[in-house]
Amino acid sequence: MEWKLQIQNEFDRAEKSRSRNNEGQARVCARRAAGIAIREYLSRRGRRPPSVSAYDLLNLLKEEEHLPANLKLIADHLTMRVSEQFKLPVEVDLIAEARLLCDWLLSK
Repeated sequence: MEWKLQIQNEFDRAEKSRSRNNEGQARVCARRAAGIAIREYLSRRGRRPPSVSAYDLLNLLKEEEHLPANLKLIADHLTMRVSEQFKLPVEVDLIAEARLLCDWLLSK
């Protein structure tokens, strides 16, 4: 269950980055945690993850028909582009959202 430790490490890094006012790095870590959970989710369903990229896997997840709409929205938030000022176009807590997504994926 190395994936559990990897996910926790990414969330720990995300929180540390946020505490240092480095929201960009926090966003990257939250996205990586989600990518690890998606790989585990797909593997449990006998599907080989088509990519190691968390970004690619989040985009793939948005197409999953059994994924609830609120989780598709989270995947969308995690793949949004930032502005030239490095801000997201919406006000969301990506760490909290990534935790919700991971919890749902890993409970299935």
